[in-house]
Amino acid sequence: MHVAKIVRKHRGKTYISHLLRQSYRHEGKVKHRTLGNLSHLPPRLIGLIQRSLAGETFVSPAKAFRTTQSRPHGHVEAVLTTCRQLDLENLLATKPSRQRSLILALIVQRILFPCSKLATTRYWHTTTLAEELGVGDASRKELYAAMDWLLRRQRDIEQKLARRHLAEGAVVLYDVSSSYYEGRTCPLACYGHSRDGKKGLPIIVYGLLTDGQGRPVALDVYPGNTGDPVTVPDQIDKLRGRFALRRVVLVGDRGLLTQTQIETLREYPGLGWIAALRGEAIRELLERGRLQRSLFDRKDLAEIRSPDFPGERLIACYNPLLAERRQQKRRRLLEATEANLRRLEAEVRRRTKKPLSAAAIGLKAGKVLGRYKMAKHFRLEIADGRVAWARDEAAIRREEQLDGIYVIRTSERAKALPAADCVRTYKSLAQVEQAFRCFKGLDLRVRPIHHRVDPRVRAHLFLCLLAYAVEWQMRRAWAPLLYADEELAEDRQERDPVKPAQPSATAQAKKETHETESGLPVQSFGSLLAHLARRVRNTHQIVSDPSGATFQQLTEADALQAEALRLLQL
Repeated sequence: MHVAKIVRKHRGKTYISHLLRQSYRHEGKVKHRTLGNLSHLPPRLIGLIQRSLAGETFVSPAKAFRTTQSRPHGHVEAVLTTCRQLDLENLLATKPSRQRSLILALIVQRILFPCSKLATTRYWHTTTLAEELGVGDASRKELYAAMDWLLRRQRDIEQKLARRHLAEGAVVLYDVSSSYYEGRTCPLACYGHSRDGKKGLPIIVYGLLTDGQGRPVALDVYPGNTGDPVTVPDQIDKLRGRFALRRVVLVGDRGLLTQTQIETLREYPGLGWIAALRGEAIRELLERGRLQRSLFDRKDLAEIRSPDFPGERLIACYNPLLAERRQQKRRRLLEATEANLRRLEAEVRRRTKKPLSAAAIGLKAGKVLGRYKMAKHFRLEIADGRVAWARDEAAIRREEQLDGIYVIRTSERAKALPAADCVRTYKSLAQVEQAFRCFKGLDLRVRPIHHRVDPRVRAHLFLCLLAYAVEWQMRRAWAPLLYADEELAEDRQERDPVKPAQPSATAQAKKETHETESGLPVQSFGSLLAHLARRVRNTHQIVSDPSGATFQQLTEADALQAEALRLLQL
């Protein structure tokens, strides 16, 4: 028997029929007997009948092979390819080595699922990462040895990054943060100004140096009791010495580039800087008439001069929205402090049998005023068994004069850096703050730090820097799919330097519709990685093969996965 395909044409139309026929001989001639018409069957089923009549044997997929393993692969593929586009392997070391593969795997793991080194060796086997890099047999001790290897290469790696991202005349952003430490043995862990809000735990300070776009270049680690300004000379030595840059513009906030540090910067010709004045300095400018609020009647930006800051340009800015926010915050803090002072006053009046001494009342009042840092706005009269208080309206009015005003200071000339561009450049420090958010948030989870020795802590933080360099590149590439403003980089160069930034129309549309222009669902960075992880690599074993031969198959990418991989130029 066989299936015959009959093609007929009638009145300009073509008709195709599939007939099940049986061949036989009659008087020496081959003839065909039609057993049935198969034309109504789906083409796939007709093809199966044809193959079956030709002698093929069919079995169910479950009997032909079995799936022995399924491992997420899409997110590994995306991060590894980004690493290779950044030439991260050659950045770590020009020659292949076991340590280089382990460090590359640790960097990828930090982006996919940050965890301890012991958990890392176990998590590798739940994805294709260990197989892709050939590190499936790595032990925890090997990972620690690889981190020691990375720390020895940190200076070389930072110099390579500087050659890639910095050039003569470049803008360099610098900021400092800290993370709390779990333990007592690390000499870097000291009590200091914690930015994590964790009371009673020591911290470790680290400073991040980036290019003007926020790409990380270098990182230094300091004991937790190190003041922010103390870290600045190290950055000068790094830029001038190790990176051999004679002309750069260092941008730092008012807590870093203090007057003392600026005096140090002036000793290096060609080294420019952009910083901001502290509130006390702005108040002095107002009191001496160097800065007047009438300057902002028509414009929100004005350039002024002062003999107190020779050789500097001062760009004064006024943001009415910021002024309103500060006034509201001050009002809430004053009201909260007054409520606590009333409670203290009532407590003092109740203590009639054993009145509180002036010293005891002073201690309690100090805690009340220190809680919201409102001591400068209140006047207190304290005696044994008595306390009286009132607002210092004159001090409040003096502070209100500063609301909404900030002053940028710079050594750069107006021809090289106009006032508006100077303010925009200072505000680009927000990109370093974004890096710290990625360090401390769910992306890289730099904290809590558990390493016990100084070198491992330094290696851990440097590993996070390299992971952020990869994530920075991925976020830029995936901007059309993320809740990110794709036009932000261009808007930063053109928008009003003082007024609050407004999202672009594209970003607003994504937030309202939760869809991209092509109709794909908008993602966060984490959810997009999780969606890519659904693209798995299956390992199948052929049942009929006595040797137990296997083959691998990768699931097809859906529309979102395909677009994410395309944006990474895969």
